[in-house]
Amino acid sequence: MASDGSLEVSQYRIMLLIRGFEQLAMELMLNRTAVGTVHPYVGQEAIAAGVCSRLAPADRITSTHRGHGHCLAKGARADRMFAELLGRVDGYCAGKGGSMHIADFSVGMLGANGVVGAGLPIAAGAALAASVRGDGTVVVAFFGDGAVGAGAFHETLNLAALWKLPLILVCEANGWAVRTATQDTIAPRPIAGLAAGYGIAGVVADGNDVTVMAAAAAAARDRALAGHGPTLIEAVTYRMTQHSMRPEAPPDPRDPNQRAHWASRDPIDRHRKYLTTAGWLDAESDAALQAEITRELAAALDFGLASPYPAAETAFEGVYAEVVS
Repeated sequence: MASDGSLEVSQYRIMLLIRGFEQLAMELMLNRTAVGTVHPYVGQEAIAAGVCSRLAPADRITSTHRGHGHCLAKGARADRMFAELLGRVDGYCAGKGGSMHIADFSVGMLGANGVVGAGLPIAAGAALAASVRGDGTVVVAFFGDGAVGAGAFHETLNLAALWKLPLILVCEANGWAVRTATQDTIAPRPIAGLAAGYGIAGVVADGNDVTVMAAAAAAARDRALAGHGPTLIEAVTYRMTQHSMRPEAPPDPRDPNQRAHWASRDPIDRHRKYLTTAGWLDAESDAALQAEITRELAAALDFGLASPYPAAETAFEGVYAEVVS
């Protein structure tokens, strides 16, 4: 289908926004301004940007502990995200959830999750609700390859296949689960091949190419809305940073040559070259866009820093359910 480049440029903008947000988030964590920990999405931006660019506003997603990119790509506010990382009252969880628990139902972001694989059954439930309502929406579950060994993954695939749910399962296969290579812990290769056992579609995609990811998501969404059930997409990628970012983080266990190889496949650099070759971006427009993102993120961070800390007397609000007699 012919394009005027607007979609592709918007994908580039989202990737720049995610990268810039993560760089600031890492700085906040390393200088101990942020609280908790941060799991950077650097290197994987093409997955969230590509998939979410082909979703409708009413479509929903679930996320992981590495969820900032998914939040931003689905339309969550960077200012409230910074406030949450900083433990401030204007954060998405009033400063009490931190990086791994951001949610914004108003844009279809059902939540990041600190438990590996825990977003999968939540996504299946949301997809079941969409199917029962017949509202023409789909749900995307993002998860890492480390979650493939979890029971929740297989339970979700089983029910989603059985009920032909409008669910897209996006495995962000970055090759590592914390400090362990997933090739040493996950037997199936390719991971997308597991789809055949459940009688659903399985696709292996280049997770560092935003246009490839967008096309895979669009096809999966069409398939789901046509009543053909879920799709398992294995997005092959690599995280460019440590598993988590904190001042006392241990040394990165990965081979420097492996890291250098994947750095040469940076999804933002690749898409910039694609846009330039297509005539949709030049040095001047690129510089203007990057400056715009820098200003946007600076204002968002200022918002977070200006937000007050929660009052001590609110510590237990939202922790316990109200008992209704």
